[in-house]
Amino acid sequence: MLTHVVAHPGGSEPLPTVIALHGHGAHAQDLVGLAPHLARGRALWILPQAEFTIEPGYYGFTWFRRDPSTGQRAAEEPDRAIEVVSAFMADAYERYPVDPDRVVLLGFSQGGMLAYRLALAEPRRYVGLAALSTSLGADQVEALGTAEGRGELPVLVQHGLDDPMISVDRARESVEQLKRLGVTPEYREYAMGHAIGQESAMDLSRWLEQVLKIDLKID
Repeated sequence: MLTHVVAHPGGSEPLPTVIALHGHGAHAQDLVGLAPHLARGRALWILPQAEFTIEPGYYGFTWFRRDPSTGQRAAEEPDRAIEVVSAFMADAYERYPVDPDRVVLLGFSQGGMLAYRLALAEPRRYVGLAALSTSLGADQVEALGTAEGRGELPVLVQHGLDDPMISVDRARESVEQLKRLGVTPEYREYAMGHAIGQESAMDLSRWLEQVLKIDLKID
């Protein structure tokens, strides 16, 4: 089971929930600071931490196991990681007051690649997918097959124009891949690097309120 961090807005009733997957070299706490500031701070955030450390003594983690001699990941690693995250989410649904009808899957960078695969494979499990500073490759699309309801899934794609890690061209290609799958994403570019900036966070917050129906669930 993955280790995890939870940001709980309070209350025991089923809550709108964001499951957030961090990027390569980061950790579960990397995204938890967003929770009080997005969607009026009223969503439950569940943040799994990847299994593998980048290197001894460094508090950074990665989703994919790599061969210690070559540094390369095995071809089956994405599928294995998806199974691990899926099992984590099943456990989280039992452990925390998740409203299963109001769950958003959010992924940043490497976590976004996993989020693409998870949400596009089972779109009816989520009310939205937020893909931040990440990419959807043709190889990932080929692994997806078909899925009922995929075209109805709200998808937000955000990317920095100056991203040195994953170029904005890859984000634009990802949008085209999504369209080939029948998905109509909301795509936004920002004057930022490999990050979540103030403007992108504000747009993300508004989008979360909409898809999680925060405005219709007044306490």
